Amino acid sequence: MEGNSRVFALDIGTRSVVGLLLEQQNEQFKVLDMVSKEHEERAMLDGQIHDILAVSKVIEYVKTELEKNHGPLTKVCVAAAGRALKTQTAHSTQNIKGKSLFTENDIFLLELAAVQEAQAQLLNDQQDTANQYFCVGYSILRYYLDGEEIGSLLDQRGEIASTEVIATFLPKIVVESLISALQRANLQLEALTLEPIAAINVLIPPSMRRLNVALVDIGAGTSDIAITRDGTVTAYGMVPVAGDEITEGLSDQFLLDFPQAELAKRDMIHKDMITFTDILGFEHTLMKDSMIDSIKPFIEKLAKAITDEIKHQNNRKSPKAVMLVGGGSLTPTLTSMIAHYLELPENRVAIRGVDAIPQLQKSDISITGPEFVTPIGIAIAAKQKPIEYVSVTVNDLQVRLFDVKKLTIGDSLLAAGVSINKLVGKPGLALMFSVNEKSITLPGSLGTAPEIYKNGEPAQSFDTIQNGDSIEVIKGVDGVSAAATVSDVIGEDLPSYPVKLNGTTLVIKPTLLINGESASFDRDLRDRDRIVFHYPTSIRELLTHLDQNEESDFSPFVLYLNDEKTKFEHFSKTLYVNGKKASLQDNFSPGDEIECKEGSQATVKMVSMIQNYETRQEISVIYNGQKVILHKTLLEFYRNGVLLTEDDTLSNGDHLQLMVRRKEPFIFQDIFRFVEIEKPHGAGSFILQKNGADSSFYDFIQQGDVLDIKWEKRVYQ
Repeated sequence: MEGNSRVFALDIGTRSVVGLLLEQQNEQFKVLDMVSKEHEERAMLDGQIHDILAVSKVIEYVKTELEKNHGPLTKVCVAAAGRALKTQTAHSTQNIKGKSLFTENDIFLLELAAVQEAQAQLLNDQQDTANQYFCVGYSILRYYLDGEEIGSLLDQRGEIASTEVIATFLPKIVVESLISALQRANLQLEALTLEPIAAINVLIPPSMRRLNVALVDIGAGTSDIAITRDGTVTAYGMVPVAGDEITEGLSDQFLLDFPQAELAKRDMIHKDMITFTDILGFEHTLMKDSMIDSIKPFIEKLAKAITDEIKHQNNRKSPKAVMLVGGGSLTPTLTSMIAHYLELPENRVAIRGVDAIPQLQKSDISITGPEFVTPIGIAIAAKQKPIEYVSVTVNDLQVRLFDVKKLTIGDSLLAAGVSINKLVGKPGLALMFSVNEKSITLPGSLGTAPEIYKNGEPAQSFDTIQNGDSIEVIKGVDGVSAAATVSDVIGEDLPSYPVKLNGTTLVIKPTLLINGESASFDRDLRDRDRIVFHYPTSIRELLTHLDQNEESDFSPFVLYLNDEKTKFEHFSKTLYVNGKKASLQDNFSPGDEIECKEGSQATVKMVSMIQNYETRQEISVIYNGQKVILHKTLLEFYRNGVLLTEDDTLSNGDHLQLMVRRKEPFIFQDIFRFVEIEKPHGAGSFILQKNGADSSFYDFIQQGDVLDIKWEKRVYQ
């Protein structure tokens, strides 16, 4: 700016650089001169300078042309492209269980944590996050309390508070490249603004910003979008589709090189008949409507991309109205298509030109179209609302902030790279355990809020800051983790009850186990402990509780006879409750009398009797005047190959092999196994007699027979 009345502004765009010289008269501005120069090569891409030297040459040309009629120009106002702005949506969550009412400072810190999360997501894993981007604003999309959307968190209570924000960032490299290009053209940056802010500032005054309006600047390579609502600019967006999309459509449809297609596009705006020459040298003259129909898919693509981004930045809703600026806004039928996709009346989507700028006076320079709104807005906005740098210190670290809004202490914390989540004292760890499978959580104490001081005085995170302020932040104190003993949770004096077992009265107390092991009541609880205190209810549990439970004692007595499983209740241990037969699975009540009766001892003889086995064959006879009992074994018991006697004892589960012999009649000689024969002195031969008659060794004998042996005297010769 030369003197106090002239403003030199540059609009450094993707296709061209526009230089304007305005004269300020009180609150009004008048265009004194304008120079436009297209880039000779692709030195700009999506609003970012890629070839500083090439861009500086174009800037120097524009500057030199203006200086021919207006004298030296040394200071200039420029704008950072809106398309360079980055927007990112992010969440932040805080555990507020047990906390008192949620305050404004708590809410603001929660919002800042979400902004910092957005910054981290934007940069992915890049380093030096605090210096890569300037946060130039953020908007709250939603608040949540315990997972449910809520209008405000102020004075609320719950367990989990969270917020979703959309934050806007400006890459530092954009500003630095702008300054470098200006310096090469011997220009000093006097004021800086943002392109969407520049256009909105001249077209949508603050009184209109309470309305939900979208401003779209359709340039050559990109379409920049800004949204107003509730008295402020709430979001910025960009789509990489703009006027060049239409030019390329004409080029594809009619075989035109890019410059010819650009000329044909511009003729479509003002002429009904368009003449052009294709790359084969043929000249064509077409009606405007015919050409529009041919490139309708390209116009629809542009309209759809713009409206999708508008809805994305406007909480998935259509705004009340849309204003279009920039040369691409003149694309035929574009306004009606945008209205269609947004479901708005056609009169709610309008192209706004220079004549809509109330601060601009009439001039001898012919500037009327929408393509000049942004350049003029840059000059006026840079003069009326320039963006400044604010320098503050945060915990003795000097921080420079990009002042595009009312700066707060929270902004300085973000710029200093202070982790917002780490400022608030963490709540103490909760103690989670279960008692008889019921989950219980003992919360730890809450952490305290950070202490913030501005210039030595207590302050809040949302307090405003000014250049030179000194900010000190002291982290909040972490809460204390929960702690308890078993007795704290279930008490020490658990009730007991009596029961009589085998005539002895016993006092039954509950079993206390932690994680399956015995524990005492003064044991400190640990996270995830499983506490079980249990009274026995069945006889099996009672005996286990008393360490008297041997499962095999009460199982049925079983023998395997020639591999056949046979139960013997006579040998089994038996349970009785109050005199009635019971089982281990049966329940009992306090005061019951429980008796365990042992079974009879198992022997081979007892098994034979119970099974009614015929184990031997037996008869009685009279021998030598005495009764003699003769017997033969009919059934033999073997255990592991060893022959058992009748008196041998058996164990539960024994496997016995039974050997059965055939039943046959007794003969006379069988008696010699049961009596002892004594030969008289001097006796010679003998005679066997049965019932007084002579007999032989192999004669059959029966029950009651009288047997005898008669000896004859020996005869000596």
